[in-house]
Amino acid sequence: MMIRPISPPKLVEELADRLAADQAGARLRVAVDGAASAGVEELAAALVDPLRARGRAALHVPAGGFLRPASLRYEFGRHNADSFYEGWLDEAGLLREVLHPAEPGRVLPSLWDPVADRATRAPYQELPVDGIVLVSGQFLLGGTLTFDVAVHLTQSAAALARRTPESELWTVPAFARYDDEVAPATFADVVVRMDDPRHPALVEYA
Repeated sequence: MMIRPISPPKLVEELADRLAADQAGARLRVAVDGAASAGVEELAAALVDPLRARGRAALHVPAGGFLRPASLRYEFGRHNADSFYEGWLDEAGLLREVLHPAEPGRVLPSLWDPVADRATRAPYQELPVDGIVLVSGQFLLGGTLTFDVAVHLTQSAAALARRTPESELWTVPAFARYDDEVAPATFADVVVRMDDPRHPALVEYA
C-alpha cells in the first residue's frame, strides 16, 4: 500500500479522467462516500463540470435529499447514533428514483426535505444513457445500494472528532461502527485519506 499526497484540484482531475473513461456509452453510478467533514458533497459537486468537459453528462445527487421523515429518524431520540447509522437514509427511495429508475433517462435529484420535513417536489432531471450520477453521503456502501464505482473518503478517528461540529459529535460512534462492520476502505474502488481536506492523499495498492 502506498499513500500518495495530491492537491485537491489534481484529485478532481484524476477522478474525472477515471470516471469519464469508465463504461463508455453506459450509465455510471458513482458513490462518493464518507463523513460530511471529509468533504464528500464538495468533491462530488466539483466533479460535475470536469466530467461534462470530458463528454460525460453528470448529475450530483446528495443523499441528504433522501432521508426518511423525522418521525422515523427520531423514533429513538434525536441523538441516537445507532438510528443515525441504520435508519436515517431512505435507501428504497434512492434505489427507485436514482440508482434503478423506471426511466433510465430521468433521475429525481431529491425526495425529502429533512429541514421542512416534507417532500421536496423536485422536478426530474434528464440524464443521457451515458451520463454519470454522483451520489454523495455517508454509509452508502455495504448495504442495499448498488454502485458501479465506489469512492470512499476516510478519516482517522481523531480527525473525524476534530472536524465534526460540537452539535454533531453524537454521530461519531456511528462512523466507528461503519468502519468496524463494513470496512469500506478495504473494498472501495478509490480510497482517499481526508484527515485534512485541503491536503488529501490517495491510498494506492501495488
